[in-house]
Amino acid sequence: MTINLIFRIGAVGILVSVLCQVLKHSGREEQAFLTSLAGLLLVLYWVVPYIYELFETIRDLFLL
Repeated sequence: MTINLIFRIGAVGILVSVLCQVLKHSGREEQAFLTSLAGLLLVLYWVVPYIYELFETIRDLFLL
């Protein structure tokens, strides 16, 4: 995992939180929920390959 991924996750978190606050104060709570859901899915899309690699490494470790 690179430091670049951590910065991207932080940037998405800040952007999503600002957008959610703006949308909630505008009375558009449904769009705020969808924005937070989209941010979560984007971060999961980035993180899942690393989780898969971790499980593969653990599996290979215990097969020795």
